[in-house]
Amino acid sequence: MKLRQKIRKTLIFISVILFPVTMFYYSPYVIIHAATESVICGSFILFALMLFFSIFFGRIFCGYMCAGAGLGEMSGCINSKPPKLGRLKLIKYVIWVIWIAIVITLYVINGGLKYIEPLYGTECGISIKAVEEYPVYLIVVFILFLLPLIFGKRATCHYICWMAPFMNIGMKIRNILHLPGLRMAVDQSKCIDCKLCTKNCPMGLDVHHMVKVNHIDEYECSMCGECVDHCPKKVISYKFK
Repeated sequence: MKLRQKIRKTLIFISVILFPVTMFYYSPYVIIHAATESVICGSFILFALMLFFSIFFGRIFCGYMCAGAGLGEMSGCINSKPPKLGRLKLIKYVIWVIWIAIVITLYVINGGLKYIEPLYGTECGISIKAVEEYPVYLIVVFILFLLPLIFGKRATCHYICWMAPFMNIGMKIRNILHLPGLRMAVDQSKCIDCKLCTKNCPMGLDVHHMVKVNHIDEYECSMCGECVDHCPKKVISYKFK
């Protein structure tokens, strides 16, 4: 295994271990609750940072740091089939629009943004701080693990993730404004059709097809670099362009 993938998988495993601490920072419910009190909470700040950094680094958060993605990747070790995408990936945008509409409405009703509390809803920064809170944590973990187990690699990320739209919007802004950013680049002439890129993609994307059509700037890509590190001919590479 390449050093980059050892580091990546270590980081994403650590994020899963720390999920009881960080869960509320990913939470769509916590930001709704904070909006009723006009508070800018930790999840608000994290989602804003996701949007900003995705302009320059794409969905690298999904590949290296997201606990939910880590659970999905573990599930992918059991069910390695690619998920069905198409219109199904639009579900997350429907969820996102409804959720954002609720959050904005609550902030407006309650007088806008008044206070900044990064540790809102936590105790000294820890999300799950009592035994009686663990059933909720276990239900969340069960859902994040179960969907990929049933529907294929990273199905949770593709179908219901409320964080992915922030990063996809960031990448859309980058492309519209032609800003520099971390992307995947392809040297199509080197491809030997081994399809190891597709086989090893944690997101279940048909990377080989994207190489063949010379279009690998995919919004569902988590920038994990598995395709880069498994390609024997170095067809795919990271480029900041």
